Amino acid sequence: MKLLGFNFTKIQIEKLKERVNELKIGTRIDVSEIKEAKTGILKTKDEILAIKFKYGLDYEPGIAKLDFEGNLIISLESKEAKDVLRQWKDKKMPENFRMTLFNLILRKSSLKALQLEEEMNLPTHIQLPTLKIGDKKE
Repeated sequence: MKLLGFNFTKIQIEKLKERVNELKIGTRIDVSEIKEAKTGILKTKDEILAIKFKYGLDYEPGIAKLDFEGNLIISLESKEAKDVLRQWKDKKMPENFRMTLFNLILRKSSLKALQLEEEMNLPTHIQLPTLKIGDKKE
């Protein structure tokens, strides 16, 4: 799978509470459409698919909510693309394709979410690396 294009069509973040004792952050990913994309610009043997997605983070209990909607364009080998489109008729996806797609959405959306969390003074939804003082070895 090759990523040809990625963009957000909706970005919404809302902070509902300032303080909370216990925080749980839930993640949602939903694919609402997969279709063949016709383009005269790219000359490739691969098939090109257009995908619409939604990605959300829920800061519970009722602390904040972050929602993204977007599109991505990918190219796949013809056989794999036909399999994806065939299964999508029943709103299903091949497992390997689904995992690769969701990881791509997570990676792209998480970067934007981290930026917005910083601006809204929210805890990050993923653990960031930290330095610790370790034992000195002589």
